[in-house]
Formats: sequence, C-alpha cells, structure tokens
Amino acid sequence: MPVQHRRPPQVGGAPGVPSADVAAGLARFNEAPFATAEAALLECCGSLRWAHRMAAHRPFPDLASLLAASDEAGYDLAPRDVAEALAAEPAPCLHHDAPRAAHLALQAAHAAYESRFGHSFVICLDALPPSQHVDQVLAGIRVRLAHEVDEERAVTADELRRLARSRLVELVTEDW
Repeated sequence: MPVQHRRPPQVGGAPGVPSADVAAGLARFNEAPFATAEAALLECCGSLRWAHRMAAHRPFPDLASLLAASDEAGYDLAPRDVAEALAAEPAPCLHHDAPRAAHLALQAAHAAYESRFGHSFVICLDALPPSQHVDQVLAGIRVRLAHEVDEERAVTADELRRLARSRLVELVTEDW
C-alpha cells in the first residue's frame, strides 16, 4: 500500500518551499541527462512509457507545466502501462511500533483487495496527517472493494496520477 506523506502540490510553488528553490530544482531536472531524468521520473511513476514521455518533453517552463504534462501522460497510459506502474509501487508497511492488530487488519484488507482486483491498492494521502493514514487506507479499501472492476480501474489510475504529481513536486524541491 503506497502511502504518501507529502502535502498536496500547489501550482506555482510547493508548500513551504520558496519559489526560487522550485525554479532551481526544475532547472536541474530540465538540464539533467535524459537517462538521469528518466530514472528519477520512474521513482514518481513506475511506467517506463510515462517516464520516457516526461523526460522527452523537457524542458518545462514551470511547475504547473510539469504537473499538467504529468496528468496528460498519465491519462494516456495503456492498461499494461498502469499495470507496470502498479507493480513498481512499494509494498505496504506500517511503522514497526504499530499495534499487531493494525498490521493484521491492513494485511487482510490488502489481501482482499488484491484478490478482487489483481493488483496492489494505491491511495494518495497527502491531505492527511500520518496519524490518520491507516484508518483512511482501511476505509478506502472497504469502499473501493464495492467498486465494479472498471470503476476501480479508473480510481486506481487517478490515484497513480495524484501520487505522480506529489512525487514530482518533491523531485523538483529536493537535491537529487
């Protein structure tokens, strides 16, 4: 269960990061060798097609353009590209100090979800504090287990796009 601990992206800047830092990070990203940029992008979304397309469309003039391109590339992913991205998502985990019951509940919920839909559960939790993540994941799985396969496919693709956006903001606001 990939869980995001980051805040939602803000067009024009990132929360708590001066716009000059975003501009500098975006410049580093734009100037990076293709292979380096593609590898960094694969950490944002595990689809090689998405990462290749994003790296090829550089330079991006600003964060808003980068995020718009990410959304567009995400909407264009074929089912096999989405499957590739889902396969690259990290395994679910809780802090080792979490109660055993929480670990078991999360494990059981993930197993039920994967059995029903054939892939891992993804959700972007940027707007929530870490203390609410487990509850939101469990609630999200419970709600999404009731979805039809096509509906869940669309929700999963949307969550992957949200995760990619969040990770892109982090990419251009950190030294890499």
